[in-house]
Amino acid sequence: MTVLEVVLGDITTQDVEAVVTAANESLLGGGGVDGAIHRAAGPELAVAGAAIAPCSAGDAKATGAFGLAPVRYVIHTVGPVWEGGTEGEAQVLASCYRRCLEVADVLGVGSIAFPSIATGVYGYPVEEAARIAVAAVRTARTTVGLIRFVAFDQGGHDALVGAVGEGVSG
Repeated sequence: MTVLEVVLGDITTQDVEAVVTAANESLLGGGGVDGAIHRAAGPELAVAGAAIAPCSAGDAKATGAFGLAPVRYVIHTVGPVWEGGTEGEAQVLASCYRRCLEVADVLGVGSIAFPSIATGVYGYPVEEAARIAVAAVRTARTTVGLIRFVAFDQGGHDALVGAVGEGVSG
């Protein structure tokens, strides 16, 4: 059984086997969570990302975690740019989460930390993104035992807690 957790904190300090980064197609690093992960992992992460780039929106690819120990892998995924919700953004965002879990399963990962994909510079509305993220991981077939959503601010945390609670009955 997979356990879902929501925490408020720094994704670069999570004690999990894999950390997901909300990347751009080049996998060379960027701003927001991607920049933070690249800074924490060190310059080797950009070199490893460049070797497997490009990564299309909705897809995911893995590299080593380098300076993020004890994390073993960084899973790079490219979220959709928000265009008002009429350009298939929800399907692409859900695909990001599912593909990350598929990659994690291939790697034999037991625990993974997700940021709120596409809600920064890509502009996805936080509450809608949280609902999509939680629904995608709940319906994914995965052997990952712990899925942790890591929010960097209170608004993101509250949105994720609300989304997790929506699927709880009784």
